[in-house]
Amino acid sequence: MMLLPLVAASIFGLALLLGGMKVTETALRVWAGERLAAVLAGTTSTPLRGFVAGTVSSGLLQSGTAVTLLTISLVNAGLLPLANSFGILLGTNVGTTLTTELIGLRLHRYGLPLLLASFAVWTWTLLSLEAGALPRLPRRAADAMRYGSAALAGFALMLIGFASLQTIGPVLQQNGTFAAWMAQTETRPMHALLGGAVLTALVHSSSAVIGMAMGLADTGTLPVSTGIAVVLGANIGTCFTGLLASLGGGKGGRFVALSQIALNVCGAALFYPLRDGLLAASSAISPGHPAAQIAHAQTLFNVACSLLALPIAYVRIRSFGRPRTGRTP
Repeated sequence: MMLLPLVAASIFGLALLLGGMKVTETALRVWAGERLAAVLAGTTSTPLRGFVAGTVSSGLLQSGTAVTLLTISLVNAGLLPLANSFGILLGTNVGTTLTTELIGLRLHRYGLPLLLASFAVWTWTLLSLEAGALPRLPRRAADAMRYGSAALAGFALMLIGFASLQTIGPVLQQNGTFAAWMAQTETRPMHALLGGAVLTALVHSSSAVIGMAMGLADTGTLPVSTGIAVVLGANIGTCFTGLLASLGGGKGGRFVALSQIALNVCGAALFYPLRDGLLAASSAISPGHPAAQIAHAQTLFNVACSLLALPIAYVRIRSFGRPRTGRTP
């Protein structure tokens, strides 16, 4: 494979990862409509409840960034107390790991069948409702099938993109420049962390960047230890989108964005010296599966950081004033 086909395969795979995530996120967000905002505003009276709401909503949308942006919007609009936002941010870091964990299950062989199945279900709703060529489905069932099939199609595109990224691994292994960079990152993992942060800030998706690292690791091109450094960097880079979105809003939204930056930067700094521990734990969970090990390392890192930071959210509630509704569990 020459340079041009290699670059094309990389761009194609990344585009499918990003596009698939956006399709899934959009389908589920449109389906949820204003209910998602209402749920976040109504179930975050304590940090623990906000943590659960952020985890579930980010996992369902497969986008922690989307929930973070919604949280900033709710704070700016005065619909969500500032003190309640921190629990949601902690939950988004955990919920966003669902995407990489699903990719780590090696489901990419089913990408095309899932895409065809989702298209068939979507076509069924089209023929039933708009075309009237099939018996009319109940509206609620039809909406569930339509948006559910669109979300499934997005996930299928992610799997196909992951499979495409795997094809470049053997070629990169034979590339002298890439091999030299790999050797450098093994001795200087900070380079991998910074690379993960910059690339995530550019593509606005930590899951896509981590998915790329998983694809290369699954072919033996990228050491798992380097992939874990990329994970730490990606968790820093994902804050960039929220920071940009907060610049045009009020002080509350900017404070939410800065809180996310502080949380993720401190978490990465805490676990950077503990990378070998993350590697050992993830290897014990999935021995012989490099891609899954990177996904597990991300999950362990995010869960640990969020649980360690959760008590701080209660301190912030006392600093900003206790919410009017809800009781501290």
